[in-house]
Amino acid sequence: MKPFMRAQLERSVQRLSELDFLLSREDIMQDMTQFMLLSREHAEVVALVTPYQKWLQHSADMDAAQAMLQDPDPQVQAMAQEELAHGSAGMATLEAQLQRMLLPKDPDDARNAFLEIRAGTGGDESALFAGDLLRMYSRYCATKQWRVEVISESVSELGGYKEVVIRIEGAGVYGALKFESGGHRVQRVPTTETQGRIHTSACTVAVLAEPDEAQAIQINTSELRIDTFRASGAGGQHINKTDSAVRITHLPTGIVAECQDGRSQHSNKAQALRVLTARIQEKDRAERAAKDAAERKSLIGSGDRSDRIRTYNFPQGRFTDHRINLTLYKLLAIMEGDLGDVIEALQAYEAAEQLAALEGQT
Repeated sequence: MKPFMRAQLERSVQRLSELDFLLSREDIMQDMTQFMLLSREHAEVVALVTPYQKWLQHSADMDAAQAMLQDPDPQVQAMAQEELAHGSAGMATLEAQLQRMLLPKDPDDARNAFLEIRAGTGGDESALFAGDLLRMYSRYCATKQWRVEVISESVSELGGYKEVVIRIEGAGVYGALKFESGGHRVQRVPTTETQGRIHTSACTVAVLAEPDEAQAIQINTSELRIDTFRASGAGGQHINKTDSAVRITHLPTGIVAECQDGRSQHSNKAQALRVLTARIQEKDRAERAAKDAAERKSLIGSGDRSDRIRTYNFPQGRFTDHRINLTLYKLLAIMEGDLGDVIEALQAYEAAEQLAALEGQT
């Protein structure tokens, strides 16, 4: 185990003793707020110290087994070898668990998310690729049993999307998809290409954590402009007869959100306001990330949607994530929603970056 990890865990052991003492005091129950805070911290520290104590026991057992190797009895030596193999595997598992537990947690990782896809350079081909990306993400969400809801869409003439915004609901959505923000480049022969030439086009993706209503930033209603309009796209007679779609503009920042998927103006307004709040909070997050990145160069997590993060090369069947130099030759499977390997690699890279940062602080 690395020294900085051992030092942090030893501090946790010390803190557990302090918490045990504080919670044993008779006067602590007179302040229920303080009691609840200490109880919650106690549970968190116990969850960390318990596997560490198991690791220490494994370490002691390993030392004893090492000494048993010097015994002249072959049976004792065989027992020692077996104990060393078992103990080494157990320690490795516990160390990996402790390493994950020590990493700083993003409180937004467990939240639902809004995912926005916008066509960029490439005209109609870019809009078609936006549709392909929407299908890819929708299929991945289906494998995770996450619920997908279209918030707003602007359909292109050939069937893709100029812009589409979806809401994804489920456990750990933002933590899994937050690294998707950025520029996605596609290289392929468009269906409209008669001479078989490969074209390059691009889309931008942004993933926003859905705000916690209890902790969301407060928006002054006097700083909002709310417009209603007739929704466009598929939807039957209802869409053609009512001005139920809503567009909200935050005047200080110029940030805009709209919703046209709901059946009533009231529900569309509420949903658009949630998207607007998420975009404003993402703007604040991006500004903080840019400041942090200036202090610590990080290839992941900046959320800068102007950066080219991916290339989807269809002629070669190649998928490349440029931030972590990940190349996979299973592009068709990925486009069908097989994103598990990609997301796990990005999360592993982030964990390694966080671990390095923690080690540098000690």
